[in-house]
Amino acid sequence: MSTSVASGSEPLSAFHHQDGDRLWVDADQGSRFAKQVAGDHNPLHDVKAPRFCVPGDLLFALITHRYGLSQRFALSFRGMLRAGTPLVFPPRSGSEFAIAGDDGREYVHVTHDTPLPSDEAARLALIRAYVGCSGETFPDRLCPLLAEAGVMFNPQRPFLVYDSMALDLERAPGIDVAVNPQDASLTVSGKRADVRFDYRIEDGEGVIGHAAKWMVVSGLRAYDDEAMAEVIDAYHARRRE
Repeated sequence: MSTSVASGSEPLSAFHHQDGDRLWVDADQGSRFAKQVAGDHNPLHDVKAPRFCVPGDLLFALITHRYGLSQRFALSFRGMLRAGTPLVFPPRSGSEFAIAGDDGREYVHVTHDTPLPSDEAARLALIRAYVGCSGETFPDRLCPLLAEAGVMFNPQRPFLVYDSMALDLERAPGIDVAVNPQDASLTVSGKRADVRFDYRIEDGEGVIGHAAKWMVVSGLRAYDDEAMAEVIDAYHARRRE
């Protein structure tokens, strides 16, 4: 059962804790956002996962809601963010800035060039549409790419994470915005694959921009139809839980 990002004065308050400019996400909040909002059932987002990481889609949502939209908006993730790690959201200064922990370690590098005035309803509509695409990533879009390349991840220890995200917008969207899948590609380098998913962004008045998400798949091995079928069946079972 999916859950929308709520409207109102604090639409993302259910998915993070905040104290001034410091913000953190606990495992339950991150897991609920991944599964109920983004439709992403990656085992790394299970509450009890040993390598639990805060979903990149949730960081995208929090950053977009905090800083607004811009013509060029890109996030580059600097490693996995563990549950409960406080982040400092600095005042926006210039077109590039970092979101770091209390110890100064950078977790997200942000490019936010040429702000686009928009109301909260439009920002939330774009967030919902953009993060919702993650529900189509596996197995729908990723598995055909892996099969074509003849590789797959370790089914016992799957490691698939977002590396970066980017949006290019000509104008702010309306509340009827949609993010539609376009091309996808995969490049293998040793035991790692870099995957790119492209999207078209449009609303009732036409195309307003494009977006992309880059993913890293690690621990590659030779593709095995039977093993992948078992992984896909198990994933669909997780969706039904």
